Amino acid sequence: MPVKILNGLELAGYIKERQAKQVRALRQSWRVIPKLAIVRTSNDPVIDTYVRLKKAYGDDIGVEVIEYQLDSDNLLNTIEQLNYDSSVHGIIVQLPLADKDKTQAAVNAVAPEKDVDGLGDNANFTPATAMAIDWLVVGYNVELLGKKIAIVGNGRLVGAPLAKLWREYGYDVTVYDSNTADLISGIKSCDVIVTATGVPGLIKNEMIAQKAVVIDAGTAAEHGKIVGDVEESVRSRQDLTITPVKGGVGPLTVVALFDNVILSARKAADLKGQQDLG
Repeated sequence: MPVKILNGLELAGYIKERQAKQVRALRQSWRVIPKLAIVRTSNDPVIDTYVRLKKAYGDDIGVEVIEYQLDSDNLLNTIEQLNYDSSVHGIIVQLPLADKDKTQAAVNAVAPEKDVDGLGDNANFTPATAMAIDWLVVGYNVELLGKKIAIVGNGRLVGAPLAKLWREYGYDVTVYDSNTADLISGIKSCDVIVTATGVPGLIKNEMIAQKAVVIDAGTAAEHGKIVGDVEESVRSRQDLTITPVKGGVGPLTVVALFDNVILSARKAADLKGQQDLG
């Protein structure tokens, strides 16, 4: 086994307890029921699973989760209605949409104060997966200051927001693409590698320095199962700090999303002057 496993599932359990207490306080003291709206246009079993997980998590901590399955023509109107619904504190556009050309317009249509996925250009929240990765390194005392960090993948969900967040912290971050010509030599010189490309087996043994930290946030389907970006042989190394095949970033991503929903509900209550309700 590697020196250290970055177990997101374990951390998620601690944060979940804290969130449940926060929601109870919102409900009992402030008379506020946090509510998350999920809008989707794709009829896809994988999306069904993601939505089901979010509903189950919401049930566990007391957040109401409402799903809206729509056709593409009704998407923007529904988002606008939810923006004006004061009982809704968070809105997520479940990607991918059936019409991918509408993705940018849809995520930008969500009101910034309700954009708990952090995907719109003016969102008030950090995207959940980027926040989850940051929590993971903090939770396991992984020191990033003064380290060379490679982020492989520059997508809207993980790479781009995480690079922005960590550069704001003053970390030394270089972003690579799966097609970068010097990818092997580039990340071999780094102390920390975060990968989120969705290319199975992209990150191989020879690309990883001794005693590196490896965070695999990539997801793809291969031979009927979900796999990450890191080649399986990497996990036999004894010198790495690494996320597990399952239970790494994923569980914390759901938790981070609901943290944003709770924060949005708290801010909405503050605006209404409900913080003094007994």
